[in-house]
Amino acid sequence: MDLGIKGRTAIVCGGSKGLGRGAAEKLAEAGVDIVLNARSQGPLNEAAGEIARKYGVKVTPVACDVTTPEGRAKLLEAAPAPDILVNNAGGPPPGMWQDWGEEEWQAAIRANMLSPIHLITAVLPGMIERRWGRIVNITSGSVKAPIPALGLSGAARSGLTGFVAGTSRQVAHYGVTINNLLPGQHETARIESLMNSTANQKGISVEEARAQAYAANPAGRFGTTEEFGAMCAFLCSQYAGYIVGQNILLDGGAINSTI
Repeated sequence: MDLGIKGRTAIVCGGSKGLGRGAAEKLAEAGVDIVLNARSQGPLNEAAGEIARKYGVKVTPVACDVTTPEGRAKLLEAAPAPDILVNNAGGPPPGMWQDWGEEEWQAAIRANMLSPIHLITAVLPGMIERRWGRIVNITSGSVKAPIPALGLSGAARSGLTGFVAGTSRQVAHYGVTINNLLPGQHETARIESLMNSTANQKGISVEEARAQAYAANPAGRFGTTEEFGAMCAFLCSQYAGYIVGQNILLDGGAINSTI
């Protein structure tokens, strides 16, 4: 399927591994040039080289911390007029309400709410002027169904969700769409760490922990980065202009909800 975005340019944050890498791969497969961001230069350069060789597109690695003004400035210097922006940042560590003070709250809000908002507001004027743009934020299923131990992440990402709900409807008539992808459990390094932690807590093997997690999901498995990336690429396509301000859950049906 031709997504109609060949030759466009995308910023993909957190794109050296995991869900961000999946999004970058599928956009590159569609012929999009990628400005690939992550914090660690080595893994980032490796990922950029692999994507460029595999898909024959231009991939520019930009190692920086987008939670800082300096990092965002460096990224936008490399891509001052992107057609596509994929916001993605890892969540804060799990815990409980009594663990979180001012410092923890500020860090979560900065990483999972304010940083993507700052990037959105930086690229929107150009997209509006060009009458075309796609913004996808990778958030979390915890926005739809709270996970107590992920209260920091859920609260910060819910703030971003609220911002997107209003802003997306203000810019849609310019041909610019903003939507959110809400991942459940996917086959990433983060889930491997979670499975190891679960196994240790329960005193079972990692294989048993994984089998139990699979059994608890209606799909009987975890998602793949490839199918996640494909959904992201579709939201960035020529066919997604009528999808505005939506929160699309990719969790295999784990969250029981009619809407």
